[in-house]
Amino acid sequence: MARPHARKRAILSATLQTDLQQVEQARLPELRQIWTERLDEPLPPLRSPEIVRRMLAYRLQAAVDGGLSTAARRKLAAIEARRTGPAPKKRAGAPLRLGVGAVLRREWRGIPHEVQVTASGFAHQGKAYRSLSEVARAITGSRWNGPLFFGLRDKTRAAGR
Repeated sequence: MARPHARKRAILSATLQTDLQQVEQARLPELRQIWTERLDEPLPPLRSPEIVRRMLAYRLQAAVDGGLSTAARRKLAAIEARRTGPAPKKRAGAPLRLGVGAVLRREWRGIPHEVQVTASGFAHQGKAYRSLSEVARAITGSRWNGPLFFGLRDKTRAAGR
């Protein structure tokens, strides 16, 4: 039995030339319909028929022919990095932007904990803390990265500092 992707690719391949001719002549409403029917996903909210036309033609061809190779994508990324410079790195210690009154919840060893964000820091079980790391230390008895403990920071990002 053919895999669903292989079946979809065979259907797209058989109609590719017809679809590309249709895309070339279509207005925006027809382009939206072709996108939805052929790619089986909603069109991003775009208003320019020319951009939709180019994206649709590329996506239809990529669905049949496989798109860019990994090597080509790497080479394009390297060219872009040389042109614009490397992407700026996020500071590991960037301050959290939690609104006053927000509540953070975490279960630790079967005990649920709630931490309220206050104007001066955080509150947990009626006690005030200056940082989430202090709260995490009070809960666990050991040093923790507070944002990591409460799920506000990705483990891989914290490890890659």
